[in-house]
Amino acid sequence: MASSSPTRHAWRVLLGLLIVTAVLFGINALGVYVFKTDAGEPASSWAPELALDLQGGTQIILGAESPDGAAPTEDQLNQAAAIIRQRVDASGVAEADITTEGGRNIVVQIPGAADQATRDRIQASAKLELRPVILATDPATSFVGEDGQETAFPTPDDAMNATPTAEPTDGSDPNWATERRIAELQAYDCSAERDSTNAPEDEPLIACEENGSAKYLLGPVELDGTVIDDATAGREQQSGRWTVNLVFDAKGTEIFGEVSQRLNANRLAQQSPRDQFAFVLDGKVLSAPTMQAVILNGKPSISGNFTQESAKALADQLRYGALPLSFTVESSDTISATLGSQQLEIGLITGLIGLGLVALYSLITYRALGWVIMASIGVMGVLTYIVIAILAWRMGFRLSLAGVAGLIVSIGFTADSFIVYFERIRDELRDGKSIVAAVEDGWGRAKRTIYISKSINVLAAVVLYVLADATVKGFAFTLGLTTLIDVFIFVIFTHPVMQLLARTRFFGGGHKLSGLDPDALGAVYRGRAQFRDVRTGSSGRAARNKGARGEAEKRQTIAERKRAEALAGSKDAGKDSDA
Repeated sequence: MASSSPTRHAWRVLLGLLIVTAVLFGINALGVYVFKTDAGEPASSWAPELALDLQGGTQIILGAESPDGAAPTEDQLNQAAAIIRQRVDASGVAEADITTEGGRNIVVQIPGAADQATRDRIQASAKLELRPVILATDPATSFVGEDGQETAFPTPDDAMNATPTAEPTDGSDPNWATERRIAELQAYDCSAERDSTNAPEDEPLIACEENGSAKYLLGPVELDGTVIDDATAGREQQSGRWTVNLVFDAKGTEIFGEVSQRLNANRLAQQSPRDQFAFVLDGKVLSAPTMQAVILNGKPSISGNFTQESAKALADQLRYGALPLSFTVESSDTISATLGSQQLEIGLITGLIGLGLVALYSLITYRALGWVIMASIGVMGVLTYIVIAILAWRMGFRLSLAGVAGLIVSIGFTADSFIVYFERIRDELRDGKSIVAAVEDGWGRAKRTIYISKSINVLAAVVLYVLADATVKGFAFTLGLTTLIDVFIFVIFTHPVMQLLARTRFFGGGHKLSGLDPDALGAVYRGRAQFRDVRTGSSGRAARNKGARGEAEKRQTIAERKRAEALAGSKDAGKDSDA
């Protein structure tokens, strides 16, 4: 009854593998048939997404513009390129190519078609300012006079007073609202396109809500995006609205705490709207909430008309900082694959050749056990394929030629695990154990070696992914991924299959073609250095036993060989004494 327990365990493990595989295919099926992108296309696909070098994509050339009109410096361009790369990577677009060109341009190449959200994410300067609200009004630019006629607010006269009557004491001081600024606010047209990103930080600013529902006269900048340590998208627990949650550094926490105390005091004194604080991004007001309490922990939230996508995009932009330059799109074109489908075909052919050589070696060396190796590689291939398809949907992973190389290299690493296991089983057979016992004991000895070896492979892949150039990251990622799947297959498929095969007549009986024939493996001694007596029934059998004995002698350690010689010497001495 006890002997059937490993069999039941093996069947349960294989059933678990089947369930895991079904779940992975089910997850990807949801992306193919249920979930849709903003454009109405399926969110996932049954085919892996290809990178820029194999598929082609979109090339966007951004022209840099410095605030003073001077030529941008090399440091500014490199800093801007690094920030754009972080934004693109955070959006889930993998294998993008971002370079500087000509001393003033940044060239962004993205696999596939770039949607408008991705273009906006790349180009936006993401200059965040926190300004107190002094005045707020509706977006109208006209009024209804006493005669009932609608009249546009006049353009501010240059003769109007633009200097505060008294020196403002803080950013919320109403003295900032001079006669001229009030006239400018009334005539301000929210629908007009204008660039407010370079407005003076120590002067008031007129800005509109992002959706054009209100316009404000805002005080000088109290804080900017440089004090942001982190920004994440989330939902409000009560309303369920999407918000952007900020985390300020020590300086920002201190200043924001002081500002919140002032605005909260204005709220208690019913001095609206001077109890509001506006979050201004690139000259537009994202939101201008009322300060409901004193915030001393440096963790405010930006609420507005956000969707999940827009909240995440803004959080990514704020997290990685504002661009040191403003950019205009010089050109946007579709580009062809840099390597093309021919290189992909060559890579696939190379992989098939490698797989064929592994199969040939396995069948020659391990006979029928070679089919276990090939079945394990096949199961690994299925799981790797579906995982890559899911990662393309959930993480934007794209398969580059370097990634294909990582998959090809993994074939050899995968076969290496099974070879270690099978050699351990054969060593146990040479010690005189049964095939069932050899499978279990060989598993116990082989798995430690394989775990250590695979841990080193994963560590090398992680280091390579972190430190290497972007063109090599695909190789490191697929190598690390397939190594983890290799260990999973080794535990949940290869060993259970061997447990079941060891109990069949073909493998358990040590058939000559099974790869587990004790005589062919040199299992001619019962224990360490203790040889069986060789019976000479026929010349052919004697020759086989002689070859097996020689195999066993070659695999002995020095200590075992000396012990065998000592035993043989004692037997010869006993025969001489009898004589």
